[in-house]
Amino acid sequence: MDLSINIDRFARTPVAGQIAAAIGAAIHDGRLSPGARLPSWHDLAVQLGVARGTVRAAYDSLRDQQLIVTAGAAGTRVARQAVRAGTAPERPAAPPPRLAAPVPFQVGVPGQDVFPFKTWSRIMGRAARTAAAQPLGYPDPRGEPVLRAAIAAYLGIARGIACHPSQVFVANGHAAALGFVLRALRLEGRTAWVEDPGYASARTVLAQYGVTPVPVPVDAEGLAVAAGIASSPKAALAVVTPGQQAPLGMTLSLARRHALLDWAAARNAWIVEDDYLGELQLQARATPALAARDHAGRVLHIGTFSKTIAPALRVAFLVVPPALAPAVAAVADVAAAAPAPAIQFAIEEFLRDGHYLRHLRRMKRVYAERRAALCACLRDLGLAHAEAGLSVLLPLADGVDDAALAAHARTVGLAPSALSWWRAQKDDAPGGLLLGVTNVPPGRAQAACAALAALLR
Repeated sequence: MDLSINIDRFARTPVAGQIAAAIGAAIHDGRLSPGARLPSWHDLAVQLGVARGTVRAAYDSLRDQQLIVTAGAAGTRVARQAVRAGTAPERPAAPPPRLAAPVPFQVGVPGQDVFPFKTWSRIMGRAARTAAAQPLGYPDPRGEPVLRAAIAAYLGIARGIACHPSQVFVANGHAAALGFVLRALRLEGRTAWVEDPGYASARTVLAQYGVTPVPVPVDAEGLAVAAGIASSPKAALAVVTPGQQAPLGMTLSLARRHALLDWAAARNAWIVEDDYLGELQLQARATPALAARDHAGRVLHIGTFSKTIAPALRVAFLVVPPALAPAVAAVADVAAAAPAPAIQFAIEEFLRDGHYLRHLRRMKRVYAERRAALCACLRDLGLAHAEAGLSVLLPLADGVDDAALAAHARTVGLAPSALSWWRAQKDDAPGGLLLGVTNVPPGRAQAACAALAALLR
């Protein structure tokens, strides 16, 4: 409930009148919607520090204005007819609402129909009971030890990273994990290479911590390391997605990996490896992580379960070189940003019992089929396209506003991503639409592509 009431006991308006005016304003401007339940006299009086009779007088005034109705045990509610057309002031247009379920072409969300919900529900139930039975103390801010051990074991098998659980930290999402890095390394006032196009949110987090992002182009081999050295030779950090570049999907080549690691070792710089969909490379066996080749201790590896299990989990993990573990632990101790223990226990069991690896194997097979079907439909419609990891890139003609087109697509039930959102330097850059494949089953691909083609026409 969006209700803010500030009492001024020195104002000429009686306190009851101030309460009535504040609630009336919230009703008129739409912060309190028709049918919304108001606090009881007693609860609101305690909250505001006034007498119950004062709140009752305010409610009586609102009822006389036909703004609220009382319904006995059902409580006091905003009247259904309280907000009439033209009564409330015009409000600025809101951004598109978050969708209750993924829709065709949405990028960055796992397949709705692929996840083993029954298995996960059972695991979550057990995890909740385990968490409830824990001693009534503060949880480990670095993450639950059992989950950190499970992540370390998983990374050794799936991503080729040999690490100890003490090097693993659990964070409340990707941005929090990146924040751990920036605070521990104390990079305020320094510069960082970022891929262009690349993950816009990473650029935002860098700027929030006083680090200047320097866009570096990508090509078929991934980040152009030589271009980064030429444009910002004194950069202290490089943020890259070597496993599956976000958003274009290429894997950083072996030569570029060596060049990047050599640069970091020679300049005492750091590399943040954002393992964006690295475990879901569709062309073959997943390429080992960049951190697996790091012999100088310069790579910090960030992974997340949001795009493989569920975005709502908000669980990411950070793996740091041994020498950095104490500094990151000190940051985590202050931030205390690890997710709820019940969520961590559930993910640990999902990993430990092999469900996660089986889930990844199934997703790779299903997503490869869906990408192939989507490309076939686009080809039949004569639309030029290119594979881009778990997306398909649809280039647009010069002068076409990809952001406006993506917004228009939402009105017909499609959710492509505008390539311009990912670009740091937008001048004269060609536009395009990224079509996520995860929620486009082969049976729905033709209809979705036809609807998109109609928009393009």
